Amino acid sequence: MNAETAVAAALFTGVVAYAVLGGADFSSGFFDLIAGGTRRGAPVRTLIDHSIGPVWEANHVWLIFVLVTWWTGFPRSFAAAMTTLFVPLLLALLGIVLRGASFAFRKFAATLAQARLFGAVFATSSVLTPFFLGTVAGGIASGRVPAGGGGDPWSSWLNPTSLFGGLIAVGTCAFLAGTFLTADAERGGHEQLTVALRRRSLVVGVVTGAVVFTALIPITRDAPTLSDGLTGRAAPLVVVSALAGLATLALLARHRYSFARFTAVAAVAAVVSAHEEQRNEIHR
Repeated sequence: MNAETAVAAALFTGVVAYAVLGGADFSSGFFDLIAGGTRRGAPVRTLIDHSIGPVWEANHVWLIFVLVTWWTGFPRSFAAAMTTLFVPLLLALLGIVLRGASFAFRKFAATLAQARLFGAVFATSSVLTPFFLGTVAGGIASGRVPAGGGGDPWSSWLNPTSLFGGLIAVGTCAFLAGTFLTADAERGGHEQLTVALRRRSLVVGVVTGAVVFTALIPITRDAPTLSDGLTGRAAPLVVVSALAGLATLALLARHRYSFARFTAVAAVAAVVSAHEEQRNEIHR
């Protein structure tokens, strides 16, 4: 293995780790967003605070690792992406900052109104951040980032492939987060909360699967190279992701929450790996 391959492997590992760990962390905010009013949503929000409290900042280490490795190992590719996709990247960065600040400030809010405001910012930015990161991935994978950089700052991510990429990023991460939260609720002995989160996670999983299959139609027309790759070299990973997703739904339905966490991780890791495989193929 030469040095370039070793760096690429390290970069790939970091991307998968951030997608799984950071994705589950981010999308816990999705369940905060749909939890309901102050009283009704209190149990879900308390569980979220307990679940992500020890790791919500640590997961960003993977993002730093990915960016530094990408920058030092493949500076031309890094520069091309940054000069083309700076709009969604800045929006994602803004979401990360707002999310972290509001999550911390919500705990020390002086009034209920302030707590609600910080909670709304936390939940909204938790959804928008993975969406914008998904549009970045879609722009790169669909070949809209010129090798020399300086691509169109709007059409590079405001296109069918990128927008569906954003929706899929939100959906898959929310499904992963829901599976983790359901297992945490069961482990904590919160029976009613476990039932509620299980039901919501199943709905999110089914909707996300429908979005993924729906996206195949516009992607075929908008990014034929990406479509050919997903049905070619990356097809085995796509199949693994689909099977792991179905297994997670089945395990949730059968109340096997601890096992469902592993299959959910496998589903997200496989779909990210498929994207990375196709992106590398486009660059070659």
